[in-house]
Amino acid sequence: MGTALVYHEDMTATRLLWDDPEYVSLVRKTQVLGEEELQALSGQFDAIYFHPSTFHCARLAAGAGLQLVDAVLTGAVQNGLALVRPPGHHSQRAAANGFCVFNNVAIAAAHAKQKHGLHRILIVDWDVHHGQGIQYLFEDDPSSGCSLGCPARSGWETLTTWLPSCTCCSHWPLSLTLSWCWSQQDLTQPSGTLRGKCRPRQSASPTSHICCRCWPAAGSAPCWSALESIQSARAAQAPYWKSLQLQGQCGQVLGCRIPPQAPCSGYDSELSLDVTPVPTSPSTHSPEGRPPPLLPGGPTCKAAAPAPAPSSLLDQLCLCPAPSVRTTVALTAPDITLVLPPDVIQQEGSALREETEAWARPHESLVREEALTALGKLLYLLDGMLDGQVNSGIAATPASAAAATLDVAIQRGLSHGAQRLLCVALGQLDRPPDLAHDGRTLWLNIGGKEAAALSMFHVATPLPVMTGGFLSCILGLVLPLAYGFQPDLVLVALGPGHGLQGPHAALLAAMLRGLAGGRVLALLEEDSTPQLAGILARVLRGEAPPSLGPSSVASPEDVQALMYLRGQLEPQWKMLQCRPHLVV
Repeated sequence: MGTALVYHEDMTATRLLWDDPEYVSLVRKTQVLGEEELQALSGQFDAIYFHPSTFHCARLAAGAGLQLVDAVLTGAVQNGLALVRPPGHHSQRAAANGFCVFNNVAIAAAHAKQKHGLHRILIVDWDVHHGQGIQYLFEDDPSSGCSLGCPARSGWETLTTWLPSCTCCSHWPLSLTLSWCWSQQDLTQPSGTLRGKCRPRQSASPTSHICCRCWPAAGSAPCWSALESIQSARAAQAPYWKSLQLQGQCGQVLGCRIPPQAPCSGYDSELSLDVTPVPTSPSTHSPEGRPPPLLPGGPTCKAAAPAPAPSSLLDQLCLCPAPSVRTTVALTAPDITLVLPPDVIQQEGSALREETEAWARPHESLVREEALTALGKLLYLLDGMLDGQVNSGIAATPASAAAATLDVAIQRGLSHGAQRLLCVALGQLDRPPDLAHDGRTLWLNIGGKEAAALSMFHVATPLPVMTGGFLSCILGLVLPLAYGFQPDLVLVALGPGHGLQGPHAALLAAMLRGLAGGRVLALLEEDSTPQLAGILARVLRGEAPPSLGPSSVASPEDVQALMYLRGQLEPQWKMLQCRPHLVV
């Protein structure tokens, strides 16, 4: 069960779920109209150009969405992508608009509700133009939440302006927070009316959008006006969503203001042009003592090549083959209670004994036979991931050897080809004292005694006590640093006293899968429950993480720790430089 790419002529036979038969009939007649008649009809709408094939193509586009909804909701595929034209988000019930004839996403959402009985549907409309058609169709429907690309109107809609330069660092915390709240039914009020700026009512013309005027000027630094717009959207939505009420608390804890057009510096290697190369040094634990190889795409930055023309994008589309094994579980002893998906492999192999002993020699906790056996399996799995044979994996180690095993995993990864390695250590795990401070390793410890930024690459924070605090920590700290660092390998270590429940660990692993091409290695203690290993295996292979349960707002202590760390790290990390002063 994988991802579906839908296109078939049978989609023309799909019934249109459109409640204005006169409009459908009008569009159908375009098949037989002459050129002058088509021009006259097109002139009655905004930015519409009818053609004799318009109706046929529009039915294909709408039908693709319906077939994809059926495929996903019947379990034939896990997720999918429909490449369609014409688009749909400007189209209204009785009016084509902005190159859109039928509202494809709206039709698909209505189909999911009518045929499959869905009750809550999230629509994310990612475009420089406001998708007013989707807004008008669902603005009074509490079963469909919309996240659109312009300003906010109610608790069921979130509209923000954005630019390519600040999408990751600014827009995703808002979108993901609302998406999670939506799934948890985290509304504080059932309805309401809020208004924002840049809200065109009918037109899809680029000249009518404030956000389009500065589009050509988008550079590598976060755009001040876009950040201000996103903050405005957060403030407008806060009364409706519990988890966004953290916004007000954050302002009280740290009133930081970024000057407009301030020059930004930071480590974000693909987002800035002012990064100096990070020197590399030999791995201190490599048995051979050789320096690790340098890979293309390291910290040295160059100006990005011009984006390809839209007409050439499909020509450059390449579906890269995935590793032969998506996810592997390496356990020292098979567990009959461990239930894994059919395509998740339980690893049998192990590294050579002599090699394993060489890596274990500096650590007293690894000399015992059970720790040595676990280390050999981890080294074998890690080599498979770095060689491209395995995409992700889970390894187990005795609790007494967790810190030493993690140290070996870091050194092995750096010496075996990883240029930059992200380690998210949960629980009582300290950064290895002899790990080089060369900028190749970003160490994030969640579970420390206090919030501390010992360097830009060494950060510790207490484990948030509330679900809302945990989510805020991931969205507000872990992901911005991780995406700014751009690692080649991600290690997630659940050490002694990590305190995470299965759904929380699964959410963290799922969020980190977008990094390093999905090369995520989770290190667990041997006495962890089989259920935890099973949940992580399913998430690493691409399944959605389980629900976190009832939502909760972050505690004041969690908020203070988060904002303290952001304030300390903000000068070095561009992804954190996205909180302008908001005047209400």
